[in-house]
Amino acid sequence: MQLTDEKGRKHRLVLAAGRSFHTHRGSIAHDDLIGVDEGSVVRASGGTPYIALRPLLADYTVSMARGATVVYPKDAAQILGLGDIYPGARVLEAGAGSGALSCWLLRAVGEEGHLVSYERRADFAAVARDNVEGYFGGPHPAWRLMVGDLPSSRPDEPELTDFDRVVLDLLAPWEHVAAAADWLVPGGLICCYVATTTQLSRVTEALREHGGYTEPSAWETMQREWHAEGLAVRPEHKMVGHTGFLVTARKLARGVTAPPRRRRPAKGAYPLPGDGDPQG
Repeated sequence: MQLTDEKGRKHRLVLAAGRSFHTHRGSIAHDDLIGVDEGSVVRASGGTPYIALRPLLADYTVSMARGATVVYPKDAAQILGLGDIYPGARVLEAGAGSGALSCWLLRAVGEEGHLVSYERRADFAAVARDNVEGYFGGPHPAWRLMVGDLPSSRPDEPELTDFDRVVLDLLAPWEHVAAAADWLVPGGLICCYVATTTQLSRVTEALREHGGYTEPSAWETMQREWHAEGLAVRPEHKMVGHTGFLVTARKLARGVTAPPRRRRPAKGAYPLPGDGDPQG
């Protein structure tokens, strides 16, 4: 349940018979919330009104307990949309972190899909499991959480291969570009989520150098809300700016190498004939 006051502040709680929600403005008995329709207005003992709604997944993920930093809704939406995550898809995710992106991916693939999430830290994996099961009300039938490092080569287990999508939220995703090509089906998509321009450059060049992917695309999104009240319509002074970069590429057919990309390289980006040769 999510309670929103007149100033837009949101409070999330799990309802249980006999318990109460307390703030400096008074208390609300959980029994007064259990069974009411969504969108109802309830009042604390001090008279403050609250709108009672189930939290959206976007609300749930930004307020969930954290082990690692969560993938924010604006980036999760880009991963689902431009990563083309669809019902029934087989998706590999690494790392799981606090489980925020896992929730989005599981809701997208549905019970007929399959999500395998790797998380190297057992304490983060425990937080992720609690958050995912808290959102879905129990274990999700399409989810398999693996505690440990992402394999560096194609696993022998069939359930851990032939993925439609691979989503990497790792410190060094370029180290897994070659392995991901073995895990992906032809036409599958790899999506890498990185925080810095150095990481962005390295993973993009790794995808190009591998040769088994299409030309990678890289972008970021920024989210700015607007104040709209009467004729006072203006952008808010605060915005959700940079959170991360996204890089995507498609897997080519097995044994196929991408043709050379015709583009004008940045000066100094690539070696030229005679580089290092004083007479060149």
